[in-house]
Amino acid sequence: MPGERFDFPNASGERLAALLDRPAGTPQAFALFAHCFTCGKDIRAAKRIAEGLTARGIAVLRFDFTGIGASEGEFANTNFSSNVADLVAAANHLRKVERAPALLIGHSLGGAAVLAAAGDVPEARAVVTIAAPADPSHVTGLLKDRIPEIRAQGEVEVTLAGRPFRIRRAFLDDVSGQRLDQKIANLRKALLVLHAPGDDIVGIDNASHIFLAARHPKSFVSLADADHLLSKPRDAAYVADVIAAWAERYLDMEAAGEAAATESRSVVVTETGVGKFQQTIRAGRHTLIADEPVKAGGLDTGPSPYDLLLAGLGACTSMTLRLYADRKQLPLERTSVKLTHTRIHAEDCEACETKEGMLDSIDKEITVEGPLDADARARLLEIAEKCPVNRTLKSEIDIRGRIVSSE
Repeated sequence: MPGERFDFPNASGERLAALLDRPAGTPQAFALFAHCFTCGKDIRAAKRIAEGLTARGIAVLRFDFTGIGASEGEFANTNFSSNVADLVAAANHLRKVERAPALLIGHSLGGAAVLAAAGDVPEARAVVTIAAPADPSHVTGLLKDRIPEIRAQGEVEVTLAGRPFRIRRAFLDDVSGQRLDQKIANLRKALLVLHAPGDDIVGIDNASHIFLAARHPKSFVSLADADHLLSKPRDAAYVADVIAAWAERYLDMEAAGEAAATESRSVVVTETGVGKFQQTIRAGRHTLIADEPVKAGGLDTGPSPYDLLLAGLGACTSMTLRLYADRKQLPLERTSVKLTHTRIHAEDCEACETKEGMLDSIDKEITVEGPLDADARARLLEIAEKCPVNRTLKSEIDIRGRIVSSE
């Protein structure tokens, strides 16, 4: 779904540009994302991670820190402490208009910022850092030999990621005065540390420092072969998958899930923007990913449309057999259904009315376990053909399509 763009005031009254990415259905939780130093909310990694999380029912608020991107204010007047204050302001705004963030996510220096801000967001239950420095002063490494000049002149223009920024002595003093270890030790929230062993901007030793300083519950996931900015789409998609799976254990998602369960059972399928074919599928409170195999131009991150079709038929078949066996008190212990879809020549199908061209053919191999006699097995095969999805696929289907506005 298209993101909602708006702005909100920081502690100084300056307007910060924000973007709220929503899932297709009712959000199960809200997350607040902090971007890397000088990056902005629209950096590709942030966008891809937000898309991956919304595909799993988590709404994500990302925004530009003061003086960055579309936000008001002068970058030269900002520092690490002001970034932390901006995060708290964002959480306060989200609490006012929607629901306070249960999940805080920070990339690079944004990761250090969410660790520092977490104590001021009491509703947050989980914190995630991605390629974060253990000490905010690590960022001064990007300034290299300009530091003496900044301290001598008070303010100097430097080039970072190809763009000019003015850095003041107050910025250096602020980051050098931070004591993040104490914040981490007193976090009292679940922590997930994500870091690439080969990160040449923020070394892996920073992840070790953060992890050791934190108390349980805490987890570490290595981002093998990823770069600092997660520039490869598959790395950002993987990060989103890991965060969503990990956070579910700690977030209070029950109430939202119950609300979603009362909604229409319509299935909503939406492009994620990751790869050429990847889709997110929302069915009530449930979320899954569909894709195509690599050889078909996809990323193979989920079942293909025909895989899902076969899965629906197989699940319906197995469920129908379970209902029948329980009702008739048959000793059916377990059922397994293997399905294969192929295209065949119509002339090869003796039972088909169509005799020309090609037809879709589905082979359904049903394995039943338990002390069942021949009559029971024969009856189960008959019942398998009566499952609702089986009947739908064999009947005439009226499928109507229309284009609707996204607004």
